[in-house]
Amino acid sequence: MSLIKDAVNFLLPANCSVCGRFPDADGKLPYEVPSDFHICFDCLSKLIPHPEERRFFTCMSEPYKGDPIPGLLLYIPYPYKGFFEKAVPQIKFRGHSELASFVGMMLGNIMAKDGITADLVVPVPLAPSRQKERGFNQADLIAREASRIIDVPYSEDVLVRTRDTLRQTEITGSAQRGLNVHGAFKVSDDFVADGLTVLVVDDVSTTGNTLHEAAMALYEAGAKKVLCCAASGNRAVLNAESI
Repeated sequence: MSLIKDAVNFLLPANCSVCGRFPDADGKLPYEVPSDFHICFDCLSKLIPHPEERRFFTCMSEPYKGDPIPGLLLYIPYPYKGFFEKAVPQIKFRGHSELASFVGMMLGNIMAKDGITADLVVPVPLAPSRQKERGFNQADLIAREASRIIDVPYSEDVLVRTRDTLRQTEITGSAQRGLNVHGAFKVSDDFVADGLTVLVVDDVSTTGNTLHEAAMALYEAGAKKVLCCAASGNRAVLNAESI
């Protein structure tokens, strides 16, 4: 069977997981990738990170008076354009879980170069109904691979959704998005967060409300420090030195 499979793959090579074209750059990446993942040179060439000095932001795109964690940092290494603008819909709406794992590997590699570390890595949990529909949580797959590369323990069961929410992309306005996810997370009763530095990971961040609420739950559970991370997003310039 392997000979037949190899012959088929040679005659009919798998399409690029991002754009659907034939992957003329497949196998040229400098590290191991998922076996069912393929990428063409055009998509690979668009995987360009933010400059080093533009990867840290305040978590909330519109800070508000009375925020109990106003200095919460958000690490976004890649802009939501080019590669990610094509890849994220493929992950969320076409079931390309192998693409989420690849994003996690890319995230982990750039985090390692930037010296990002913590005591624990956790993903933002997906609403149960949405996870059932999709079959996986993309933040889980991304965070899992990133944690492996930066060699930090990982747990998918720390944060729990307390209720289903609307998709943030379906809501306009930062205030409305904030209300949508307000109080939507809690820390599992079985987890002790006291004194830990926790890295919370999501795929994309726009207003920062979702990651902010996840961080709030961790701080309320006793976490010493929370750093938020989204693989991609678009923000105005506000680096860590400005905070």
